[in-house]
Amino acid sequence: MLIGDINGVFSDADAPTALLRKAKQWGAACEIQTNMPDAIEMASKNNFAAIAVVMSGVSSRLASALKSLRAVNGNAKIILLAQVYEEPAALQMVSSAFNGAALADDYLICPVQTDRFRESVSPVGVGAPVAIDAASERVRQLEKLATEDDLTGLKNRRYIWEFSRQVIARARGENGRVTLLIFDIDDFKRYNDVYGHKAGDEVLKQAAVLMRRCCRGHDVVGRIGGDEFAVVFWDDPRRKLSVEETERRSITADHPKEAIFIAKRFRKELGKAELHLLGPEGKGILTISGGLASFPRDGATTDELFEQADKALLEAKRSGKNKIYLVGSPRGDIAEVE
Repeated sequence: MLIGDINGVFSDADAPTALLRKAKQWGAACEIQTNMPDAIEMASKNNFAAIAVVMSGVSSRLASALKSLRAVNGNAKIILLAQVYEEPAALQMVSSAFNGAALADDYLICPVQTDRFRESVSPVGVGAPVAIDAASERVRQLEKLATEDDLTGLKNRRYIWEFSRQVIARARGENGRVTLLIFDIDDFKRYNDVYGHKAGDEVLKQAAVLMRRCCRGHDVVGRIGGDEFAVVFWDDPRRKLSVEETERRSITADHPKEAIFIAKRFRKELGKAELHLLGPEGKGILTISGGLASFPRDGATTDELFEQADKALLEAKRSGKNKIYLVGSPRGDIAEVE
């Protein structure tokens, strides 16, 4: 069974009739429900082998909906179909437990090809299953490489760009906020020259670990090239704004304080990092320079936010490094922000 509006979900069979036709070719029965209450009722009356849930449209009540599906059809494999910006929430659902079982078994990033979808939902021995063989595993690894940096495990530039585009589009429709932090490690070339590339890689991995530790679960951290990193701070998709908060946002142009606080915390933690590969003097010598730019204050698109954050980063470098500058007039280091 598939739940939700499938438009834009599949790259090669967007229309429900096309998907149903493909399912028939596979030798599998498929039902499509466009709303969750009807889907839960149907799941209670049928022993589905797999249930796929389109996350868009149900994010605010996703956990309770998945609990209901588990309760009425506990044997079904639950697959989430997520947009890029919904991946943090999908990860949480896959790791969150309900009665000893995860709320969801797996997730796929949309748009997804129907053959890839078939692999994920086909249980062994049902219909016309597809075995997850060595070739399928290689496909999974290639998909991972397409979105992740192999050294640090962070998201790569391609992912950060697409994620930013999607969350900005979402924020535009919901009066939301998105803040982009771009930073690099001061004098990074010196670490490679003095200590070797192994030590340089250790510095990058340490920075990645610390940044992820400082961020909130739904923020996204990426390495976008060399020693340059990016963080996308955005509103928690599970939290609904009150009318008062929405009105307050419409009249304020301040940078989100949460992003500034996290950036300050990260800079402090990085300065205390112990990097044993750098020898006895390897503590407290790492600094970064960065730039913060926010939607809608500083730019309306991903291109504009990257451009503005890059400019702020360069100004921080020129002013003596070890600073994170805000876009705006006058510019200033976040250390000066209360």
